[in-house]
Amino acid sequence: MMAGLKKFVARTQLNRLRKQMPSPTFQYPDVLLNTRKILICLPGELRELTTIKQFLPEIRDLFKPATVTLLSMPGLQIADIFPRKGFNILTPSADQLTWAGLAGKSYIQFLRDYKFEVVMDLNLVASDFTSSILLSLPEAVRIGRGNHLGRPYYNLEIKTKYLRDERNIYRSLIETLRHLRDGQMQEEQESPESPEGHGEQAVALDDAFADRRNGVSEET
Repeated sequence: MMAGLKKFVARTQLNRLRKQMPSPTFQYPDVLLNTRKILICLPGELRELTTIKQFLPEIRDLFKPATVTLLSMPGLQIADIFPRKGFNILTPSADQLTWAGLAGKSYIQFLRDYKFEVVMDLNLVASDFTSSILLSLPEAVRIGRGNHLGRPYYNLEIKTKYLRDERNIYRSLIETLRHLRDGQMQEEQESPESPEGHGEQAVALDDAFADRRNGVSEET
């Protein structure tokens, strides 16, 4: 019963944050090219964390020379899984959360002080804690996979044809961001001989660049 009550309170608080969420605009790919600080929101499952570890060099290279900060789930020690060299690691403790499990005000301010320009959510299952972070950093480009949380949690969604294959989901996210950053989307869309397997990425890229042309970041 207590767990159900906490869930209800968390949902109520998140709904209030959603209604207060502003909608700033971004110019792509400039905002990705000029990123200096990026926050990666990690999932809590060991299997997913192990998979993400393999893609960390690609993420660091994608946003180079930006500082990459890894945010773990509350209380989850990831130092033994992820390398400290080249990354910052943040692990919120229980006293930095609200009673309902969302990020507390002091912890939100702590993250805001970092002035992250990009927040990338790698959770494949919705997390109230991560959702509260996304809704509390409106000035950042908030990236997530399509058909997941949607707006206003994300202002840049990347669609993928993969539903449960963690490795290919993460690979698709990174490859699509690389294409978007390098301005290659339009060329791929116009090419009739695109390699098999890039179709779903092309859909996401087309949406993202349509937003860039219109000066907004939300996908439709």
